[in-house]
Parts: sequence; structure tokens; C-alpha cells
Amino acid sequence: MAVKVLILEDNPVARSFLCRVVRESFSDALAITEAGDLESARRQINLTGGAQGLHGVDPFKLILVDLELPDGNGMELLAELSQYPATKIVTTLYSDDDHLFPALQRGADGYLLKEDRFEVLVEELQKIVRGQPPLSPAIARRLLTHFRSGSPVDARAADATLNRSTEFGSSRPVPIEKPADHERLTPRESEVLTYLSKGFTIKEIASLMGIKWFTVNDHIKSIYKKLNVSSRAEAAVLATKQGLV
Repeated sequence: MAVKVLILEDNPVARSFLCRVVRESFSDALAITEAGDLESARRQINLTGGAQGLHGVDPFKLILVDLELPDGNGMELLAELSQYPATKIVTTLYSDDDHLFPALQRGADGYLLKEDRFEVLVEELQKIVRGQPPLSPAIARRLLTHFRSGSPVDARAADATLNRSTEFGSSRPVPIEKPADHERLTPRESEVLTYLSKGFTIKEIASLMGIKWFTVNDHIKSIYKKLNVSSRAEAAVLATKQGLV
């Protein structure tokens, strides 16, 4: 089954460019849907279970979101999709703090600048497969500067947001608690966690299990939520302590 991708971009030339970037970034079969405004994007998302991504409906796995749109701001859609089971990445021309940090606070899993070269954008998108946040180099430098300078609001906002994304975690300790019965890992999740603990990348796990890397990504997000952790290291330590793997 093809991996479903939604690209929200009002500029036809930029939209075509992003389609090429996405196709070049992944070896999977892709089904790319294009939307030129918020209304069109919402209509397409409603066809895949709505903002909650209802079970039994094949949702988008990757969503690229422009910020400035004819009928509103991409920030609105990010906020609406906080529970939607997709990797959500902002693609924009804005590299300033007034756009970057609000986007991260609203659930963006990555932030790419459309002005970057084609090869750079492909490389950044491919980081998803390796479990890394797709961030344009200029954005990564900006975040690093804020962390180093100790900007209290912006650093916390970016840190909290990146921790929500698969493998975008921090090293902060979390309480070691036995998961409740209804939160126990499924056999598939336990298998993924075992591979994670051994240091395999998302792409390698997908190959070993014979599934798509987006599916592995979904399993990891579920594992993190069930175990109340935000990084590979925390998951591995907790799994070992609790005998989950």
C-alpha cells in the first residue's frame, strides 16, 4: 500500500517543487495529495478520519504545511491536527522566531525552509527514516543558539515540542512506573522496542520486520506514549528495568 502524503502549499511552483523533494526522499510507493488552501486540506483530512485520524481509516503519514495561505495560517491546521497520526513538517520561507517557535508549540515535528537547495531538503526529509527531526540547517542553528543562551520560553517550547516527535527526545529522567494493563505493549511494539534497544535505526527495523518505516514510526510513537518516555534511551532503560524486552 502506498504511503499517503499531503502537501499544503498555495504556490503551484513551490508545490510542484515539494512534490519532487518528497518523491526523491523516500523509496516507498507514495500517494501524494496536493492542497492549495486550508479548506482543501481539511477536506482531504476529513476523508481520512478527520483531525483525530479515526481507526480503520488510512490516514496521511506525512503532512507538509505552509504557513501563509489564502484562507488563513498553517498554524491553525497544526493545532487542529495535534492528535492526528502523521509526521507534520512546516515548509516555509520564514526563519524568524515569531514563526518557528509558535509552529513547534502547535505540534510541528520539523521545520524546513523552501529556499534551501533541493538536495538539502531531500537530505533533511530523509532524516525521518533515521529517527531525526527534519530541520533546515539555519533552523537547527537557531534552536541551538536558543538552547545555549538559555532563552526560558523559547527553549522550553522547542524542547517540549521536539520531545513529542519520534526520536526527538531529551535526556530528562522520567518516573519508572509499571505500565497499566491497558497500556501494555503489543507483541509488534515489543519487537520494535527490542530492536530500538539494540540500536537499530527506523529504516533497519522496517527492513527486519518487513514493514514500512512509517509503520515503525507509528509503533514507536505508541511505545513512547504507553511508557511515558520521550527518547530511545529512556525507552531502552525502562524496558530493561521492567523486563518488557
